[in-house]
Parts: sequence; C-alpha cells; structure tokens
Amino acid sequence: MPFTHLIIFLIAFPVSSSGGKWTYNGPHGENHWPKHFPYCGGAFQSPINFQRELQRYDPGLLPVQLQNYNLSSSEQLTLSNNGHSVQLSLSPRMYLSGLPHRYSAAQLHFHWGSPNVLAGSEHTVNGKQFAAEMHVVHFNSGKYPNITMALDKSDGLAVLGVLIEVGEFNPAFEQFLKYVNGIKYRDQKIQVPAFNIRDLLPAHLDEYYRYDGSLTTPPCYPSVLWTVFRHPVTISLRQYLALATALFSSHAQESAPMPMLGNYRKPQLMDNRVVLVSFQEGWGLHGPLSVASPMHRKLVIQQLLNGDLADLADEGLQQLLPKIKRKPWAPKKWKSNQSHLQWSQVTEKQQRSRMQENNPSVWKNPDTSPYMGKLGVNEDELCFISLEKNVSFQLRKHHRDSEMVHTLRKAVFPELNLRSYLKCKSDLDMQTIKYLLHTRPTEDADELEKTLAKTTKKERQRAMSQNHGPALTKLTGQFQVTGLKNAYNMIPTNHKSEPIEFED
Repeated sequence: MPFTHLIIFLIAFPVSSSGGKWTYNGPHGENHWPKHFPYCGGAFQSPINFQRELQRYDPGLLPVQLQNYNLSSSEQLTLSNNGHSVQLSLSPRMYLSGLPHRYSAAQLHFHWGSPNVLAGSEHTVNGKQFAAEMHVVHFNSGKYPNITMALDKSDGLAVLGVLIEVGEFNPAFEQFLKYVNGIKYRDQKIQVPAFNIRDLLPAHLDEYYRYDGSLTTPPCYPSVLWTVFRHPVTISLRQYLALATALFSSHAQESAPMPMLGNYRKPQLMDNRVVLVSFQEGWGLHGPLSVASPMHRKLVIQQLLNGDLADLADEGLQQLLPKIKRKPWAPKKWKSNQSHLQWSQVTEKQQRSRMQENNPSVWKNPDTSPYMGKLGVNEDELCFISLEKNVSFQLRKHHRDSEMVHTLRKAVFPELNLRSYLKCKSDLDMQTIKYLLHTRPTEDADELEKTLAKTTKKERQRAMSQNHGPALTKLTGQFQVTGLKNAYNMIPTNHKSEPIEFED
C-alpha cells in the first residue's frame, strides 16, 4: 500500500500500543528494542555524541532556571529500584522556567558502567564516555496533567543531563546513596528525607548542550528537550561502587540474582541535527557551525511550497543541501563558495513581504509552517503513541508488520526535521524536501527533485575525492543511511500488545 494512502487512515483505526520486556544486553538488549518498540529504531533518538563540528553557539540560550529545588528535609521522597536503574521521585513543586512551557519535575535516575569499567554515561563528548550520568526528568505541566500523558508528545518532556566523574566525595549524592541497600532488588522502594536537589547539579548552570531527542529507554519516543550540562560533577569511588555493586535488576526471590551493570544506551544517529551550545569560549580557529538564519530558513520552505521552483533549481540548491563543513585537516581548496549561497536576487526583506502576502499564517507563529499537519498530526505536538498505533494497524491490515520501523520513521521524520530546521537545530534533509515537493504534484517538482538528487550525489562524490579515511562517512552522512537500513531489519513478525514501561 503506498505510504500516502496509509496516512489517510492514520486517525481512524487506533490499536493498542506495543510493549515488551527489555534489558541492555542479551536477547532483549538494545539491538532488539525495535522489535517491540518501533520508535527505538526511528528518528531523533538519544543519547548522542556531542561532536564539536556539529555544535552551534546560540547566544539566546540563558542559564537554566530552577524553581523550588531546595526541598525541606521534613518532606519524604521515594527511592526505588525499577529493575533498570535507581530512581528518586521528585516534588511536582519543582519546575524549570525560561522554556517555552512550564516543565515540572517527576523523577531523577542514573546510568553507570561496572565496578571494573568506570564508563557508563549515555551522552559522550567528542567520543569520551564518563563514569555515570544522572537524568532529572520534567514533564510539560503547562499542557499535560501528568508525565504519562506527556511522554509521547513532541513537547512533552525536558530532561537535565548531568555527567558524572569519579573523583572527590560528593555529600549531596550521599543524601540518598546511603539508603541503596534498602532497594537492592527490583521493585523495592523506601522513603528518604528530601534535600536540596540543586546540590546534585554542576555549579555552572549557564554552560550546556541542548538538542531535540528521545527517551533513552523504551518506548524511545522522540519527545525530549535535552539539556546536558557541559561540566561534570564528581562522586567518590566508594559512592560509584554503591551503584555498581550493591544493586540487582532481578527480584529478591529469584535464585540467580542479576547485577545491575552497564545500564546505558549507546550513542545514536544524528539525523541531520545540530547541537546548540550556550558557551562560546574554546572554539579556536575553527568556529561553531554556521547556519542560515531562521528568517532565511522560512523563506527556503516557502519557496519550496509556493515559490518558483525553476528559480530555486537555478539559484537555491546550496541552501537546501546539508552543509558539509571542512575539517581542519581537509584540503584548503575545499571551501564554501559564497556565491552559491545567494539563492535569490531579491533581498530577504522583499522576500518576506512577498511571502507574507501569499501566506501570512506562517509568520504569525514561528514554530509552525504550512507543511506541519499535512501528515495527519496535530500542529501543536505530535502524539507518538497514537501515530504508532495507527501505523501498526494499517500495516497489520495489509500483512506488512515487517515494515513497522521503516514506515513509522517515514511518518514522523519529515515533521520533526522541518520543526528542527526552522528552529536552526538541524539541516533540511532530502527526505523532508521530497515530502514538501509532494505537496506540489507538478512536472517542475519532479524535475527539481531529480536535480536535488543529482546535486547531492555530486557534492558527496566531490567530498569523497578530496577527503579520505574513516571520518569521511561523518561528512557525507553515508554512515547514517547504513545504520538506518540495519535498524529497519530488526522488526518482529508478531507485534504483541503489552503495557508500556518507561524510565526517562
């Protein structure tokens, strides 16, 4: 069944969401997550590796604003072992301000390595993995009544990530680590006195990485606004070992206890995303990734939707293609030709005036576009669980369960990529361009699509001819394509309906 026909039915036939047992290793490990949780093989997944060449300084990123984090010791928090991590419940009075919505705290939890390998963080920095990582999970309480309702919405969650190194003793972490022997086994929980949660975070809240990503555990919905602090905090080796040696992922009555070790997910594909950073120093001669302004990006989208495609083909292709940034070691003759970046003879001001007359709605709300909503989803947020249910129903109806991950990705990726592109958080992907062109079923659109494909191929061939070695795949994006093909093959023949369990 053609994908466009499938989308027509997306709202009409809901089915139960899928679920299943999952672990980090073994037959239910992360390589097999997409069998029961299709979004785990989908778009905008987390964690990622913060590569320097994919970062862009954003002067508009203000220090993280914490509200009511200093809890009274007379208040009680629940410390629990959920079989995947240590989790501490948080007071809903705690919230983040300064974001597009109010995000209230729900819980915090940890990821770590093993007693012998002090490497268990999920996010990495230029390939470096830290000993552990803490996630402080918040949900969009301005729009949703609880975290369960928010976790599958595109604007549902905001998570603070804290990288952890082994070093000096940390008295703040001792406030709950001293109780972990009371939750050695799965589903055990105890009450602990509350404390100042701010003390668990780095001293500097103004330096961080920010990007759009996902839950790092099943069901892996791409619903998280990530803020990962640049500076790690330290805990002592004894404190680290309290996590890495005292806990089990199995129940107390099981005869063969399973140690809770290595509970971290590996870095995921970038999917054309860039990482916004709030800090500027340390860039050296090779500055942060330069991108077109939000205004210019709106004009590019409007040109695809309503403009003259012949002019765009002649002058605007370079604005649409992913920007391949020359590495410091790349040949000096490989540079951007600034003349190619001029995609119109008309100034931005004149272009904006013209587009505003043709379609004024896109300028009223900078977070929306005429394309958003054309995939049968709400313009305010994507409801991932509803989309998953309906895609699953249609594929089952036509005996095509094996295409679940692939089709689900096709349904959600263009929308996520377009939103991210308009907010300067990603490049515009070729797949998204094709969907934009499909709104204009003309010979000109077909011709532009062919021209784009040809130009992209030439750009990659030119990069290949001028750059050699394993880093080439990072420049051309070919590694991403291969990785996705492999992910698409990890699909079940039986898509069972079971309760959803989530952690992040």
